[in-house]
Amino acid sequence: MATFAVGTDAFVIAGLLPAIATDLGVSIPAAGQLVTVFALTLAIAAPVLSWLLSPLDRRKALQLALVVFVVGNIVTALSPTYLLALLARILTALGAATITATASSAAVAITPAERRGRAMAVVIGGLTLSTALGMPLGNLIGSVDWRLTLWAVAALGVVAAVGISASLPKVMLPTTSLAARLAPLRQPKVLTILMATLLVMAGHYTVYTYIGAMTADATTGSFPQALTMILFAWGVGVFAGNFFAGYLVDKRPALGVAVTAFAGGTVLLAISPLTVSHLVIAAVWATIWGATDGMASVVQQHRLVTFAPASAPVLFGLNSSAIYVGVAVGGVFGGLAQDWLSVTLLGVPAAVLALLATTVTFAEGRAIRATTSPRAPEYAQ
Repeated sequence: MATFAVGTDAFVIAGLLPAIATDLGVSIPAAGQLVTVFALTLAIAAPVLSWLLSPLDRRKALQLALVVFVVGNIVTALSPTYLLALLARILTALGAATITATASSAAVAITPAERRGRAMAVVIGGLTLSTALGMPLGNLIGSVDWRLTLWAVAALGVVAAVGISASLPKVMLPTTSLAARLAPLRQPKVLTILMATLLVMAGHYTVYTYIGAMTADATTGSFPQALTMILFAWGVGVFAGNFFAGYLVDKRPALGVAVTAFAGGTVLLAISPLTVSHLVIAAVWATIWGATDGMASVVQQHRLVTFAPASAPVLFGLNSSAIYVGVAVGGVFGGLAQDWLSVTLLGVPAAVLALLATTVTFAEGRAIRATTSPRAPEYAQ
C-alpha cells in the first residue's frame, strides 16, 4: 500500500499539469517542474536518508517516512501558490525517498532467504500496480479537481501507516559500523548493477514517456480509451513480470534472470516500430514489453541485497536513485531523439540503451566466472 501510494504520487502529477497550471496561474512547463523537483529530490535523498534511518527499526522508519509523505501531499493539495506547491513537492519527495527502500529491507528481514525474491516482488509490485491502476484512477479523480487526487494519495499513505503500525513487528537490522554499511559501494559489482539499472530504465522510459505519441496511429479514430487500454496492458505486463522474476530468483541464479530480462527488453524495444500502428498488436506488444520491465526492477534489487544484506537500506536507496535517474534520462533522451527521427522509431535508440545494460551485465557474469573457476593444474598445461 505504501509503495502503491508512492508510485501513484510520483507519476500521476504529469497527467494533471494543464489543470495545475491553470489553477496556480503558471505555464505548463513551469507546472512540469513539480514533477522534475520531486524526481530529483527523491533521487538525491534516497541513499542519504536510507543511510541516516538505517539504525532505526524498520517499522519506525516507515512510520516516520509516511508521516512526512502524507503531510507533503496535504500541503500540496492546500497550496494557494506555485511556490508553496513546489516546496511541498520537495517535502513529499523526502518522505517518499525512503519508503520503497525501507519496505524492501523490512520484507527481506522478516522473510526466509528462499522466499526473498517473492517478498520483494510484492513490495515492488505496489509501484508496478500504481502504473496500471493508480495513474488512470488518479487522472480520473483529477478530472474533477486535481487537488482531490493528492488528498486520495494522502489517504492511501494514512491507511498504509495504520496497517504497518498494527501488523509489522519491530525489525532491527544487524548492527554494523558506518564503514561496513558503506563498504559495498567500493565494490565494482555494486556499481555495475546500479549502472545497468540506470541504463535499462532509461531505455524503457525513452519509449514509455512518449507512448501516447508513438501509438497515435493505432489509437486515433478508435474508441476514446484506446491509449488507456495500452497503458493498462503495459501495467499488467509489468505486474506479472514482477512476480515471475520474484519466483525465478528464488529458484535460479539471479544473474541469468537479469540477462534474460534485459535481453528480452532490448528485443521488444527494437521491434516496437513494427507494432505501434495497430491497436491489438500494440496492446499485446505492450504486455510482453512490460513484463521485461517488471522483471528487471525485481532482479536487480534482489542481486543487491544478496551481495550485502547488512547494507540493504543504503543499497536499496541507491537502487531507487538509479531507477528515477533512469526515468529522467529516458524522458530527456526520448525528447532529444525526436529531433532526428520519427517518434514511432524511438524504440531503436531505446533498445541501444537496453543493449548496453545487457552487455554490462553479461560482461560482469563472464568476469565472475573467470575469477571463480579453478585454475588447471600445472601438469595439465
